[in-house]
Amino acid sequence: MERTSTGHIVSSKVYLSVFAALMALLVVTVWVSFQDWGLCNPLVAMTIGVMKATLIILYFMHVRYSSRLTWVFVAAGFVWLAILI
Repeated sequence: MERTSTGHIVSSKVYLSVFAALMALLVVTVWVSFQDWGLCNPLVAMTIGVMKATLIILYFMHVRYSSRLTWVFVAAGFVWLAILI
C-alpha cells in the first residue's frame, strides 16, 4: 500500500493491474507496428500512446486522486499537445 500526497491509499492490486494493462498495450503496440494500416498508421499509434499515457498520468502520477486544479493543468497539457499535433 502506498499513500498518495492527498492521503488516499492505493493498493498494490491497482498498481499491478495498471502494470498488466501497460504490458498488454506494449504487446499491442509491437503487433501494430508490424501491420500495414495505410494512412491510419499514425492514428492507431497515437491512440495506443494516449491510452498508455492516460494510465501513467492517472495512476503513477496520482492525478486520479488529486484536486480539481491538478486536473485543470493536466487537461491544459492535453490541449497543448493537440495544438502541437
